[in-house]
Amino acid sequence: MHEDLKALARDAVASSRASSDPDYPIFHVAPPVGRLNDPNGLLVDDGTFHVFYQFSPFHPHRKLVYWGHASSTDLSHWEHHPPAVVPNSSYDASGAYSGNAVVLDEEEVGSAPAAAPFQLFYTGNLKDPVTDERTASQCLVTSPDLATFTKWPDNPLVPVHAEGYTAHYRDPMVVRDPDRPGEYRMLVGAQRRDETGAAVVYRSNDLVTWAWEGELSFPQAGGAFDRFGYMWECPGIVRLSDEVTGEERDVLIFCPQGIRPEQEGFENIFPCVYTVGRLEGTQLRDCDGTFYEVDRGFEFYAPQVFARRPSEPGPVLMMGWAGNASEDDQPSIEPDGGTGGWVHTLTVPRVLSLRGGRLVQRPAVPWADHASRPSVVGAVLGTGSHDVAELGGSRSWYLRLEAQEDMTSGTWGLRIGSETSHVDIMLGDGVLTVDRSTSRYTQHGQRRTVSLPPGCAPALEVLHDRSVTEIFVGDGDLAFTLRSFVGPGGTAADHVGVDVGGARLLVDGSLRLHEGVAAPR
Repeated sequence: MHEDLKALARDAVASSRASSDPDYPIFHVAPPVGRLNDPNGLLVDDGTFHVFYQFSPFHPHRKLVYWGHASSTDLSHWEHHPPAVVPNSSYDASGAYSGNAVVLDEEEVGSAPAAAPFQLFYTGNLKDPVTDERTASQCLVTSPDLATFTKWPDNPLVPVHAEGYTAHYRDPMVVRDPDRPGEYRMLVGAQRRDETGAAVVYRSNDLVTWAWEGELSFPQAGGAFDRFGYMWECPGIVRLSDEVTGEERDVLIFCPQGIRPEQEGFENIFPCVYTVGRLEGTQLRDCDGTFYEVDRGFEFYAPQVFARRPSEPGPVLMMGWAGNASEDDQPSIEPDGGTGGWVHTLTVPRVLSLRGGRLVQRPAVPWADHASRPSVVGAVLGTGSHDVAELGGSRSWYLRLEAQEDMTSGTWGLRIGSETSHVDIMLGDGVLTVDRSTSRYTQHGQRRTVSLPPGCAPALEVLHDRSVTEIFVGDGDLAFTLRSFVGPGGTAADHVGVDVGGARLLVDGSLRLHEGVAAPR
């Protein structure tokens, strides 16, 4: 007798009290129960943003991955829906792993699989219960309305890994080929047989029949990516216009596991990096081998951009997982006082751009309805602690402050939380320093110092949402994501009378802020 996995997930969600947890975020996507990881199938449909994600409703008791589903019309209020992809088929019985979406225009739908406007691609994972041997296949789900989801009857589309690679072969990212109208390109993360990482390319003109095109190569990178880690996960290529040169460039964003470069950063278990070039066939040309981390924070992985239909253009938006491998030991997973029982969030959507060949990330969440000018703006502040009165009592908020350089000396920044349990975010001497050593989650990094990119303005932009914080420095020059469990934990009653809301300015020297926006939620 087969399990009704849909019903089991529905029951797990119905019995959850995760949303009552004081650490559960307000404007970030978090799982209704259990575990969340990679964002999947991100798409925009007629002004509504749909987010699918790796969802394990029975975590930590059972590892079985579905695709969760949430949607929003404003990027800050999210509604959860039933799981979209359930691992109940012979080819995905061990989990419906990561992938993405293609959104079709009306004139494209007639010739599309199932004549459906929404095409979702994912990796079906199957492990032999005796030998533990893995089979990874690339699969398709279609949807006419983003409420009904049907697996393609001829799944899997790509049943096995290509010759010369192992079964670590996953995370299909399917996009239109901007240089070859009418064709689609599938990028798959892979591990070569010699246990080095790579990405491979398939091509199709009907989204069903996929022809092997080859391995992604970097002919002008001087061998920088030839033996770059032991596995590449979640590879994706997005075309962006450089704000400085106006030139269109292709940005490869991927997660190479097992790299240890001799340069600043790369402290996380698995990094996420990008490199810039121009894709021609399977070659990323004009790429000199330079690479950077996408986000310098303690928790960030597996980002993906939103798919759009050509008739509904808009900014390039990206979301990532505010987590990483082996980080399921967070305070929220413990069912404390009947709440808890959940772990991880996604980041907020970010608008992507390039500036001088470097990735720029700006938060896309709108705050105009809640925003005001902080009273600390315009005053000269000396060494000490200063209240941001406009955020008082709020545990979810947005704040942007920019210093006047000729009237600022020393270091300055923010403290989130109480005197005994807090996160400090400081700018000065060309670096950002984030210290969460007194918070309730420090297992994967307590304090980190990051060099600022050249020309970075002394501006600090922070989104704090109960237990997750995103920091942007300058004009999107640097991004830093972290989990920020401050305060006593427990139930809402445990927070009564404990001041963990708002933020305080910390100054060591002299500070004059000439611009600022504060928006509590």
